[in-house]
Amino acid sequence: MRRRIRALVAALSALPLALVVAPSAHAADPTTMTSGFYVDPNTSAKKWVAANPGDGRAAAINASIANTPTARWFGSWSGTIGTATGAYVGAADRQDKLPVLVAYNIYHRDYCGGHSAGGATSPSAYASWIAQFAGGIGSRPAVVILEPDSLADYGCMNQTQIRERQGMLSGALAEFNRQAPNTWVYMDAGNPGWASAATMARRLHEAGLRQAHGFSLNVSNYFTTAQNTAYGNAVNSELAARYGYTKPFVVDTSRNGNGSNGQWCNPSGRRIGAPTQLGGGAEMLLWIKAPGESDGNCGVGAGSTAGQFLPEVAYKMIYGY
Repeated sequence: MRRRIRALVAALSALPLALVVAPSAHAADPTTMTSGFYVDPNTSAKKWVAANPGDGRAAAINASIANTPTARWFGSWSGTIGTATGAYVGAADRQDKLPVLVAYNIYHRDYCGGHSAGGATSPSAYASWIAQFAGGIGSRPAVVILEPDSLADYGCMNQTQIRERQGMLSGALAEFNRQAPNTWVYMDAGNPGWASAATMARRLHEAGLRQAHGFSLNVSNYFTTAQNTAYGNAVNSELAARYGYTKPFVVDTSRNGNGSNGQWCNPSGRRIGAPTQLGGGAEMLLWIKAPGESDGNCGVGAGSTAGQFLPEVAYKMIYGY
């Protein structure tokens, strides 16, 4: 018997390592566990349409924006976060649909930009928040966009702050791997106009990208899908050359139908892009930022606050003017 066991061990040892390593914690594919993307019944566009049925813009906004699957953003405004994510993912699960969530509460959020400043009160507070976020999802299928802008927003930060942020992101990924095995997490990687592909590849890797399913591009921005695809492929080329791996990526197409005019904060003349779908040049095209929601007190959203729904902006975005 011992001889047989030794022979079996020797045979297994001779196999390629990949064949004997335990499967990844994220081996499950949430897109095959569901029958399509979840349409949030409580988006700002849906609420506005319901409250303004007689408005001449309502029919167009309802048809072109309100019923397209769009991510829900979670932050300090979400209340008890595990309860909030659990309720949202549970509602999607009951419909056999795949929800897209955005975790947007990192300590020193939008530290350099400032329009969406806020977030958790400390790194430890963030660690607790994101652990509850993941725990609320549990084993149900989901997609999570992790902390938009957090890796691109380094310009005014010192090395201590950068390392602190990297630790928070890496810790977040560990929580999702531990508590939410059927969730695909995409680390946000900015957009083609923010940081070079080489710089972003390094930042992603140093913040723990190996633990994530992939990375996200163009969140709340306007670069075309083709531009983002080229950038994502360039990031992957850098990842492969420097670190020996690549990752899939998703693109926010919610407002990129006319591309970018070089402005990011409520620019005029933008247009909605391809609706949420699998494929399309990336692993997924997603509406992550809701069209018509303000970026802050700027551009055509002057006088508004970040996240406020602006029906005239939404209406014009349908037609691209």
